[in-house]
This record gives sequence, C-alpha cells and structure tokens, in this order.
Amino acid sequence: MTPDMRTGEPRMDPTSLYREDVITDRRVGTLRVMTPIKTDGSTDLGRQVVYVGEAQLLTQAGLLPLVFEIDATSLADAVEKFAAGATVAIERTRRELEDLRREAASQIVVPPTLPPGFDPRGGPGGLPGGGKIHLR
Repeated sequence: MTPDMRTGEPRMDPTSLYREDVITDRRVGTLRVMTPIKTDGSTDLGRQVVYVGEAQLLTQAGLLPLVFEIDATSLADAVEKFAAGATVAIERTRRELEDLRREAASQIVVPPTLPPGFDPRGGPGGLPGGGKIHLR
C-alpha cells in the first residue's frame, strides 16, 4: 500500500490484492498463505501464491519478530522449508544487529553548540586556567 503522492491519501492497489490464511503449529511459528485475488474476491490464477514465515527470536532486549518469504509451490513445501527460511532470517538479523551495535559504538557525540557562558579560552565562565592542565 503506497500513498498517492498527489493527494496524500493511502490507496489500495486493486491489482495486488491477497487473501491471507494463517497456519500455525502453535509452537515454532506461523505461515501466512497469501492467495492472490481479484476485486470480486475470486482467486487470481494469473499470480502465484506467496508463503510468508513468521517466528520470534529471543534477545536480551526481548522478543524480536522475524518475517521471511518462503519460496514454495505448496503448503507442504512451505512447511518443509520453514526451518531453512527461519535460519536465514535469524542469521540476517544477527548480522544487522551486529552492524547497528558496531555503528553505535563508533559514534562520537559532539554537542551542536557550546553551552551558554562557556569560553574554551578560559574567559569568564570557561575552564579555570584557560582549559590548560597545570602541574604542581
């Protein structure tokens, strides 16, 4: 669903409609079977059924949802390929979290402006001694 840029109104694409069936084993995850349909609700045989796997990853910050598409030709095929898809999604998420952690650790926080009354040369309100280190 992309908003119409001219009017700012979100409009559904009538050529990309899907009926969604949720399949779960109530233990490991969920499969969403996305069946393409026409605007009258009938199945659109000209487009492929899409299988989407969903699982959760337990992290130190809590549960992290994993969503991944499964290249399958039937529900049985999607069930069989669920574990492989989840493993790929877990690895991709782990790499992305590691990249974010590395990026956050390498950032230097620089205030946009100096605090009011701060003079780096040591004037009134600045550091005593002009900000220089004095040894005694």
